[in-house]
Amino acid sequence: MKNFESFLAPQLKEYALYRQNLGYSKKNIRSNLLAFDRYLRQQNTDWDKLQPSFFLELRGKIGKEPRTVNKILSALRSFFQFLVRKEICPENPLQDVPPLPERYFIPFVFSPEQTDQLLEVLCQSLRRDEKYFLLDLGIYMAILLMARCGMRISEPLRLFRNHYRSDDGTIYIEKTKFRKDRLIPAPKAVMMEIKNYLAVRKSLSPDDKNPYLLAGRKQKPLRGYQVRDLFHQAVRDIGLSKAKQGIGDLTFGSSTPHSLRHSFAINTLKRIKDRGESSQACGTSRFIGALPVLATYMGHRKYQYTGAYLKVKDAKHLSGLIEFAKSQLDVI
Repeated sequence: MKNFESFLAPQLKEYALYRQNLGYSKKNIRSNLLAFDRYLRQQNTDWDKLQPSFFLELRGKIGKEPRTVNKILSALRSFFQFLVRKEICPENPLQDVPPLPERYFIPFVFSPEQTDQLLEVLCQSLRRDEKYFLLDLGIYMAILLMARCGMRISEPLRLFRNHYRSDDGTIYIEKTKFRKDRLIPAPKAVMMEIKNYLAVRKSLSPDDKNPYLLAGRKQKPLRGYQVRDLFHQAVRDIGLSKAKQGIGDLTFGSSTPHSLRHSFAINTLKRIKDRGESSQACGTSRFIGALPVLATYMGHRKYQYTGAYLKVKDAKHLSGLIEFAKSQLDVI
């Protein structure tokens, strides 16, 4: 684990430990603090230089998109507020440093047909060599769970065997983002895929003692980079590899593994809405009532967070938004 090395190293270490004890992710805490620590060393900074002007200059030099810059500033603002409470710092030097104006973010969305096509291509790309087949099949299963159950990329990788409950058709997801646990019903087709995967795994590795549901190498779980690599290759194969692009004051997201989670939410809500179209009042009530249920299923703390997925109706609507934004930019 990388250590803090600037003149604020003791305070940064204490604050990181404080946040971890509150239940926040160690990785997310340290990434911003380590970047700040590195910047302090590069600028040969001491206490006297930590004025608002210093942080305004830092804000301009970070060189990332506004949303990321604001997250870093927010983390530092919280850190210095901690120092104020500890009476180490007389006042928070970031209290009057404003955030950058952010572009409105529109996530990439796979249509249900594109999701099916992606999974089909992944299935066809599995290496048949016994040395690689089980590993590739496990990666395919991770992407399947993300697509069909709206999981975050870390969630299928951290599942243990006993988290899969074949008797009642559920999957237990333990201590993920926000340190929440949840028990979700899985579609019958997904349960069948898991059953088939475990049967293949048993036939190829009868003495397998790997405790994880999706087996990696040497009794370890699959790794995130393995899932991302196979995902991006499949997306390229079907011609849906899209880079993030800024058009006017909009940012259109790239096609990433997390897009499967966005797509699951958006397509689920669209199906609910479509089922209620015969009666507009009933359809609207059913649609709004589905948000808290979907929020619980996806592990959101508040159903308003799930509502954020409503920026686009579906993949077709997203395509239309991009074309409209481009046309407006041409006019300007």
